[in-house]
Amino acid sequence: MLLDDLKKEFYDLEKEFAKLEENFNLEAKQDKQKQLEKLTLLPDFWSDQQKAQTVIQENNELSSLIDTFNHIKDIFETIELSITLAEDGETINETETLRLISEFNKLNKELTLKVLLNEEYDKFNAIVEFHPGAGGTESQDWAQMLFRMYLRYADIRNYKVKVLDYLDGDEAGLKSATILISGAYAYGYLKSESGVHRLVRISPFDSSSRRHTSFASVTVIPEIAEEIEINIDEEDLRVDTFRSSGKGGQGVNTTDSAVRITHLPTGIVVSCQNERSQIQNREIAMRVLKGKLYKLEREKQQNQLDAFNDYKANAFGSQIRSYVFHPYTMVKDHRTNYETGNGEKVLDGDLDGFIYAYLVASKTND
Repeated sequence: MLLDDLKKEFYDLEKEFAKLEENFNLEAKQDKQKQLEKLTLLPDFWSDQQKAQTVIQENNELSSLIDTFNHIKDIFETIELSITLAEDGETINETETLRLISEFNKLNKELTLKVLLNEEYDKFNAIVEFHPGAGGTESQDWAQMLFRMYLRYADIRNYKVKVLDYLDGDEAGLKSATILISGAYAYGYLKSESGVHRLVRISPFDSSSRRHTSFASVTVIPEIAEEIEINIDEEDLRVDTFRSSGKGGQGVNTTDSAVRITHLPTGIVVSCQNERSQIQNREIAMRVLKGKLYKLEREKQQNQLDAFNDYKANAFGSQIRSYVFHPYTMVKDHRTNYETGNGEKVLDGDLDGFIYAYLVASKTND
């Protein structure tokens, strides 16, 4: 690679590192770490085991972030030195410099994402719901395609997935589904996916091979940690039980074990049918309800639009992202204008570009 090309690469790196430094705020994180370390030295630190573990976990996470930042800074300074030596006419290891540039870009993007995930509930697991829009089989099939896409995304990130509720479509696809995705910052990454998703394709269900447009909604809420209290009055709940029709284990349909809970003040309805016992399904349904109420309250406090009402339309004009497979291939996010021509890769779970663009845009708009 020519020196001018290397300098151009480094110019881009300088801008990226400057943004990381600004967002990272190393001094504030170091001060916070010192405060946490002081807490661990208090005589009664271990008197509350749960609180102590929370402090230690937060301290470990801060240490990891700071170590990663310092490593990225070392890589940046090594590349900078190599460019300076090359400008002075000295021979440099071009292969090693290019490797460091690649490593910098990778680590910088990963750390930037973690820095952007600074909301209180970003660390939580994610509960993801799928609902087809109008259009029968077409939209039900599209909802199932989205269901598979997020399963693949979770698999790529080594997240665990548990199906909480699943109702098959009439001919194909699904009528509704709810999954729990467990892993570090699962909600933080996936919160950008809440909204209506639009598909344009040649329908496999149309004998005339005409182009169809389908809509389906994805709703993402945090699974609330046990230590966060959400008060729910039992008198505000209507609990219905029914026979499961989901993809449960052997014998799942033999009793009325499925549970549907309606929160009367808000009209929120949650259900779970994939556990064997009614007690287990009720516990999981309550966790989903707790997460919805928590998110709803947070949005009210921040005077934001209610995301759930925004996306209930499930129709043209309300979509956050379009997936076009005819007459050309393109997936475009309408909030950030991020797009890619590799639609199949996106449906196979490659969502990092969209998530990164959304988080950066959200931070810029704050």
